[in-house]
Amino acid sequence: MQALGLRLDAGTMVRVIAATLALSAPAAASAAATWKPEQAVEIIVGTSAGSGRDTTGRWIHRWIREKKLLEAPAAVLNKPGGGGVVALVYLNQYAGNGHYLMVTSPSMLTNHITGRTPLKYTDATPLAQLGAESVVFTVRSESPIKSAKELAERLKADPASLSFSIGVAVGSHNHIATAQVAKAMGADIRKLKVVAFSGSADGVTALLGGHIDVVASPGSGVLAHVKAGRLRMLAVSAEQRLGGELSSVPTWKELGIPAVAANWRSVVGPRGMSEPQVLYWDDVFGKLARLPEWKQDLEAKLVENTYLNSRDTRKLMDAQHAELTAVLAELGLAK
Repeated sequence: MQALGLRLDAGTMVRVIAATLALSAPAAASAAATWKPEQAVEIIVGTSAGSGRDTTGRWIHRWIREKKLLEAPAAVLNKPGGGGVVALVYLNQYAGNGHYLMVTSPSMLTNHITGRTPLKYTDATPLAQLGAESVVFTVRSESPIKSAKELAERLKADPASLSFSIGVAVGSHNHIATAQVAKAMGADIRKLKVVAFSGSADGVTALLGGHIDVVASPGSGVLAHVKAGRLRMLAVSAEQRLGGELSSVPTWKELGIPAVAANWRSVVGPRGMSEPQVLYWDDVFGKLARLPEWKQDLEAKLVENTYLNSRDTRKLMDAQHAELTAVLAELGLAK
């Protein structure tokens, strides 16, 4: 990807990788591992409670325990701060230790590209890619902005006239989706007024309180408030209309605006994990991804099921890193 007008769709990328490579995943995951946890497992989440990453971490914890995919005890540990930087620094205090996992998103890549941390995505061990969520644009029900077209026109007239919650970090997919819309309207994307919170739930709280004009976030983070009549979804940055609860939400592409971006949810371990450790977690997450209950959770939270094993998760991160570097350079954020 060389410009904001082109696609940056993790869900599509995952499907392409999965179609060509993941057929061999069950055989790899079933290989007998010579390692297994001998102490409690920590599932680290770099955002506050209630965020998409936090929800994913708690789903993982629930089902690996209830379905006995893990014999050792496990717990979820929230380490919010720095758009995920605090959690990554904490994770890498345990280099080579397979008892520490972290739920992450594209911000693990963008934090280094934008200079927030010297730690690269290669300073972690990819273990699984578990799902992807397109970016939904939402306003309060009483907002004067009634449609996606009106939002786009406001950005065209004055990109600094609206404040956007863009998740946990500047340069996130939520930020990129917002910039794609503004650029398509001919606005100066560097004048966008964006605010990063410690978790998407905090951004939604700010929207409900009238402190933010628009939230760019996963649909799962706003759905309950939409159903309650407090918020209104305007558009989604998906390649095509999504199903289920989001079937009535138009895509930006329907308006002729090439905004396509998604957040993925992956699990990584600290750098330096051994092959037996990686094989062990390949087996666990492969089994988790096949659970009917896991698939139901994803569907209920509007997450596309895009499982990839450890090897293919690395391929996804490599491809996304190259694309994100180009996009963030155009935003003036790459260091």
